Amino acid sequence: MHDDDQAIRMLLERRGLLRGAAMLGAGAMAMSPLPALAASSQSAAIRKAAEAGKEASLKRLRDWIALPSIAAENRNMPEGAAYMAELAKDAGFTNVEIIPTDGHPGVFGTIDAGAKRTLGIYFMYDVKQFDPAEWSSPPLEGRMIDKPGFGLSIVGRGAVNQKGPEATFLAALHAIRAAKAKLPVNIVLVCEGEEEIGSPHFRQVATKPNVLAALKKCDGIFIPFASQDKTGAVDVNLGSKGIIELELIASGAKWGRGPKGDVHSSLKAMIDSPAWRLVQALQTLVTPDGNTPAIEGWFENVRPLTDREKTLIREAAKGADEAADKAALGVNVWIDNLKYDDALIRLAQEPTVNIEGLVAGYTGPGGKTILPGKAVAKLDLRLVPNQTRAEAEKKLRAHLDKHGFADVEMNVSGGYDPTEVAEDSRLVRTELATYKALGVKANINARLAGSWPGATFTAPPVSIPAAHFGIGHGSGAHAPNEYYLIDSTNPKVAGMVDATMGFVEFLYTLAAIK
Repeated sequence: MHDDDQAIRMLLERRGLLRGAAMLGAGAMAMSPLPALAASSQSAAIRKAAEAGKEASLKRLRDWIALPSIAAENRNMPEGAAYMAELAKDAGFTNVEIIPTDGHPGVFGTIDAGAKRTLGIYFMYDVKQFDPAEWSSPPLEGRMIDKPGFGLSIVGRGAVNQKGPEATFLAALHAIRAAKAKLPVNIVLVCEGEEEIGSPHFRQVATKPNVLAALKKCDGIFIPFASQDKTGAVDVNLGSKGIIELELIASGAKWGRGPKGDVHSSLKAMIDSPAWRLVQALQTLVTPDGNTPAIEGWFENVRPLTDREKTLIREAAKGADEAADKAALGVNVWIDNLKYDDALIRLAQEPTVNIEGLVAGYTGPGGKTILPGKAVAKLDLRLVPNQTRAEAEKKLRAHLDKHGFADVEMNVSGGYDPTEVAEDSRLVRTELATYKALGVKANINARLAGSWPGATFTAPPVSIPAAHFGIGHGSGAHAPNEYYLIDSTNPKVAGMVDATMGFVEFLYTLAAIK
């Protein structure tokens, strides 16, 4: 993909707003050291340590990229957990534990600095699948490539989602220790290896008694994030959509009609088609234009955006380049021909039923005259407050049964509820104060259209605020040529060392904020 394509797609994948706000204080990120740090008395020494440790941090990231843990393929999962545990120990975490689940393991560790406040950090060690043929350089090599408008970047699967930002947070801990500075907060690390398949067993990690006890002491938890666009601006997200990932399967064997396996297509004149049955079932899930879920009761618990949330979105839209966004996404109009700000409001507000993929019969070159015995639709359902995963699954099954599709199988592979965080929480106030100190323009974003398992933390029994934080840049998550910025040539955007210092600033700000 082109650089602009990657940047816009990243925003949609993980934030859900097409951002174009201006940076406060041009050139702020080029300053060294960063201005007005809460860690001011020690910031020079910490920065010096971060600069001295940069090559070690980069090697740590490159080595991590070379070990892909892919839950969907059951690839390197024990190895990924073991490597994550070693990274944690190396960064100063103690009581590091690999936690078994009914699926792939998680990792837990703590740093007790004797501080009055404790911060939770969420990591994922798994990455998305990849096809090397689609990449301009080998996806596990970690090659350094110049990205025009940004600078020298490392390319590889997991570079930005999420190993680059996570390795940068670890670099902050290494720098604080190397500078012999006092860590200002205690830290609790929880990590999983199934985020890319909908975190089906992460709750088992977070609610293990010793993990739960540690998390409940936290003022909040965040996922490290490379959140800057080309202007240097960031979003402070007040929540994110939930998700359910599933398959719907129509088969002759389950239906009792049509073939149990593939047969010659000429027989369609006398034999029912499971593929057409699946198509008919899918058509009942949405309105005729495909834009609005039509599942019975789907909207009865949906909380509309508040007037303030809508205002936040409209304000963010004013600084965006709508034409550039459309060009980058390859679209001519927004859904229902909406105006840009209304489309962004719809993006944040509406639950969705999306077809990720359809598989039936022969899909290779040329034709193959068969009538398939089975058809599969891969779906993702995005949920908004106050929907829940359990409610949505129940309503989807009831809808299929009511419409005569009891034979259509529903295999749920993962998912979780939506996340919300209070704007006046200490976590969000710390984010805003940190960005201000760094000279970074921060837009308050009502809700991510993308998803992450933050609801594991915001809901009982953990019940703490959960959010994203970080400066720096990267893009191409889930796509070929994924990258993470290391040496920035853009004065508005942080490279790895500046992003490291951004995490340092957050830690000291959290310790000091009222």
